[in-house]
Amino acid sequence: MTAAEAAPAKVNLYLHMRGRRADGYHLLDSMAVFPGLGDRLTAAAGEGLSFTHTGPFADGLAGDPDNLVPRAARALAAATGVPGNAALSLEKNLPVASGIGGGSSDAAATLRLLSRLWGVAVPEGLALGLGADVPVCLGAPHPQIMAGIGERLAPAPALPRLWMVLANPGAAVATGAALTAIEQRDNPPGPPPPDAGFADFAALCDWLRHQRNDLQAAATSICPAIAEALAALADAPLARMSGSGATCFALHAGEAAAMVQAERLRRARPGWWVAAAPVR
Repeated sequence: MTAAEAAPAKVNLYLHMRGRRADGYHLLDSMAVFPGLGDRLTAAAGEGLSFTHTGPFADGLAGDPDNLVPRAARALAAATGVPGNAALSLEKNLPVASGIGGGSSDAAATLRLLSRLWGVAVPEGLALGLGADVPVCLGAPHPQIMAGIGERLAPAPALPRLWMVLANPGAAVATGAALTAIEQRDNPPGPPPPDAGFADFAALCDWLRHQRNDLQAAATSICPAIAEALAALADAPLARMSGSGATCFALHAGEAAAMVQAERLRRARPGWWVAAAPVR
């Protein structure tokens, strides 16, 4: 039997750093959304646990002996007492270490897929033990508000239909490096979202302009190409860096405007990764 699972990209529409716990974990406040693109994981029955990877960004995983996919599989097998037999294959379509939750989403897809294949439930707390972004990626890909160290999740208010252009200037930024470089770790919250949701795309953008990504300045100091990506997206209604970078996004009310911007950017920056997709 072979089964497959999508691992969609995760984009932080805003990311506020709200302090640091005594154990070193950073507290955050964020809204995560899932555009309609990402990696793809397949699993088949096999003896023992094996892992292969293909796709346009597979080479970025070649030097990682402890990839989150086999780590998640081993953790689930150990926590549930199953033998842990599976042949896992990842189609890596998202840039590595790019601030759009690729590894975390891959881990979450592994847990979902193997819980079905092995007939076990994912134990509480297992996803968080793999990374702060894994819990938000584990459930259905709907907009979520994240808090705490990533473990406190709540559905976001209803969002209007929108499209997103993603641009990565061919650079990777390690999350730990960005966190080390931030000057202020305890920042104020932004205005809360409206309980009834956003009336339209303009209302969402107006609200987001009062939010921030508190890692953007630190990540840009490490990777100046982030500033180039933001400048290239600046003609959109709203542009910002996602997560710890280096991927940046631009929001559009519809498909046509997103496709025009994406195609223009591909022509201007042929070495960049550029994608356009609807937001789920």
